[in-house]
Amino acid sequence: MDEAVAGADAPPAQTHALTREFLRSGGLEEFVRRANPQAKVLTEAERKASLQAILAQRPDRGRGVLVFAYGSLIWNPTIHLVGRELATSHGWHRSFCLATKGGRGDEATPGMMLGLEQGGTCTGAVLRVDEDAIEEELDILWRREMVSEGYVPRWLRVTNAHNAPLGHAIGFTINPAGPNYEGGLPHQELIRRLAHARGRLGTAADYLFNTCEGLRNLGIVDPMLEELALAVVAEHQKGAGI
Repeated sequence: MDEAVAGADAPPAQTHALTREFLRSGGLEEFVRRANPQAKVLTEAERKASLQAILAQRPDRGRGVLVFAYGSLIWNPTIHLVGRELATSHGWHRSFCLATKGGRGDEATPGMMLGLEQGGTCTGAVLRVDEDAIEEELDILWRREMVSEGYVPRWLRVTNAHNAPLGHAIGFTINPAGPNYEGGLPHQELIRRLAHARGRLGTAADYLFNTCEGLRNLGIVDPMLEELALAVVAEHQKGAGI
């Protein structure tokens, strides 16, 4: 994407990079609390219980843990990996269905984040976490993805580029009962939010553009995302009078 266009709606001056250190410090939780005081932020005990519940259901043991990446985990995983490869999850598809009022949006113009909704297929990447680092790395991952009740983590069956089974990977599927679920937004409203929403982690447009680029780097072209990216660029150009 043209950097001048992608940055048409510049983020606020005090933005923060999503890093391991920031997640460990509880910075993301604080962003959410400040942006939406009514939001239900998981306590440390609730987050740990969620992680332990997933690990208790772990189907593949002794070879590390796989995490299915379909959005920003592709281009900014924040966790230490020992491997990454193309993978497809069957029975789920990526969708802009999770509203955000803290990271890449605000109360007036919520941003939109990707989630996995039921039906179809989704091609992304599996990230392999070393067996000896599971506890530390998944704690960081849970601090990132399980701040609130937006996602339901599950073990998903995944296949590689040749459709051969890779085993099971943790996938963060959308929680349709969550307070920030906004699936099925009218197309023009989704474009408006992606084009103009911005928050303490940056813009919703950059989230979209970076995801498109990350997928392309894996050899994946997602027609839905590419169409949205073109529409967002056109919206920025219209706003700039180009």
